[in-house]
Amino acid sequence: MRRALLRLLPLLAPLLAACAAAPAADAPPRRPNLIVLFADDAGYADFGFQPVNEPDVASLTPRIDSIARDGARFSAFYVSGAVCSPSRAGLLTGRWQERFGHGRNLPPGYMEGGLALDETTLADRLRAAGYTTGLVGKWHLGYPDAYHPLERGFDAFYGLLQGSRSYYPIAAPSPHRVLLDGRAPTPEAGYVTDRLGAAAARFVAKHAHDEQPFFLFVSFTAPHGPLQPREADLASPELARIPGERRRKYAGLVKALDDNVGVVLDALERAGIADDTLVVFTNDNGGQTQTGAKNTPLHGRKGTVWEGGVRVPCAVRWPGVVAAGRVIDAPAITLDLAPTFCALAGAPAPPAAALDGVDLTPLLRGAAADLGERTFYWRTDGGAGPVGARRGRWKLVWNDRAAAPALFDLAADVGEAHDLARERPDVVAELRAAVAAWEAQMIEPRWGG
Repeated sequence: MRRALLRLLPLLAPLLAACAAAPAADAPPRRPNLIVLFADDAGYADFGFQPVNEPDVASLTPRIDSIARDGARFSAFYVSGAVCSPSRAGLLTGRWQERFGHGRNLPPGYMEGGLALDETTLADRLRAAGYTTGLVGKWHLGYPDAYHPLERGFDAFYGLLQGSRSYYPIAAPSPHRVLLDGRAPTPEAGYVTDRLGAAAARFVAKHAHDEQPFFLFVSFTAPHGPLQPREADLASPELARIPGERRRKYAGLVKALDDNVGVVLDALERAGIADDTLVVFTNDNGGQTQTGAKNTPLHGRKGTVWEGGVRVPCAVRWPGVVAAGRVIDAPAITLDLAPTFCALAGAPAPPAAALDGVDLTPLLRGAAADLGERTFYWRTDGGAGPVGARRGRWKLVWNDRAAAPALFDLAADVGEAHDLARERPDVVAELRAAVAAWEAQMIEPRWGG
C-alpha cells in the first residue's frame, strides 16, 4: 500500500498545488485598481472614439480610442466646472465646488487658500479604505504646504502645483512650475508629457502586486497651452498634412498625450493587472478653441456654460465587467467618480448629503440603462455670472442675468442653436426655480479671477 501511494504522489502533486493556490470559494473578489487619465483643454471632437470627430487630430489617438473600444463610451458626460481648477475640485471631492467657494480658477501664486481644508478628497476616502494613492501631473488646487497633494490624501506625488508650464526645460522654473517628486524639485530635462507618462508607469510597476489595490490620478497638462509639441512630431508627415500652424501644434500635443496614455496602458499589461483595473479617460473642461481644439458639434468652448464648455469625451475600460463597445447614454458627471470609486473600494459610506454625485456601477456593469432624472448645474463667476442647468433633454443657459435665459432641447439640438424659451415657458420656470434652489446652497468664489 505504501509503495502504491508513493507511485501516486508525482501524479497528485500538480492537483494538490493547484488546490493550494486556488482562493477559498467564499473569498471576496479583489477590489479593482482605479485610474483616471485626465486630459487638459482637449476638444470634444479631437478623439477617434467620438462618433462625430475631426479626422485630422482624431486619427492621432489610437491608444485613447482603445479604452472605448475595449470598454464603453459615455455619450453625455460632463464636468462640474468649465475651467481647470474648479473642475478638479469637483472631481476630487464629489461635491459641487461652489459649495466651498471654489468657483474660479486658482490664480498663479495665490497663497491664501486652495481646495478647502475641511473638504474630504477622494484620495482621503480611498486611502482610508486601504488603497495606495498617487497623483501624477497637474495639481492646481493650492500652493501653501497645507494644500499640497501629500497633505490631501495622496501617498505619492510627481508633478507641478501650478496649472500649466512649458513642455520643455525651463532655465529657472518657479517653485510652482517645477516638476516635484513628492516635495523635492526635479532636474529640468525631457519633455513634460513624456515625463508624466513615465512617472505614471513607474507608479503602476511599483504597486502592481501590492497586497492592497491602488488609485492613480494622472492629470496631464496636455493639450493645454503653450503650443509646444515634440519637435519630431511636428516634423512628422501625419502632422505636416494638417493645415494651420495653431491646429498643427495643438495636434502634436494631442499625439504626445495619446502616446503617454499608451505608456500607462502598457504598464498595466506588463504587470498583468489590466483585467484588475478600471481605467477612466476624460477631459477637465470643454475644449479650448483659442489654442486649436475643436468641439464639433457643440457650441461654445472652455470657460462657458454652453455644451462646448462643460460636455467632455469619456471612455471607461474594465475587462470582464464593462462590456466592450458599449455606449452609455445616461448623462453622467465627474462628480459621480467619487461615489463610484468609493463603492468599488468598499469605502465607508459618507453621510447622504456629503456627495453630490451618484454611483455609476449599475451603468458600468450593464445592470441599468439610466439612474433616474438628475439636474446638473454650472456657473463660471459666482451668483451674478453665467449659469446653466440640464435636466433630462432640457438645458437652460443664462449668460446675462439681467436678460431672459435661453432654453434648448439637447435631444434634438445638441449644438444649442434653437432657443425654445418662448415655446416652453413652463420648462424655463421649472429650471429657473431649480437654479435658484441650487444657488441658495452655494457660496461666492473665495478669490478673484
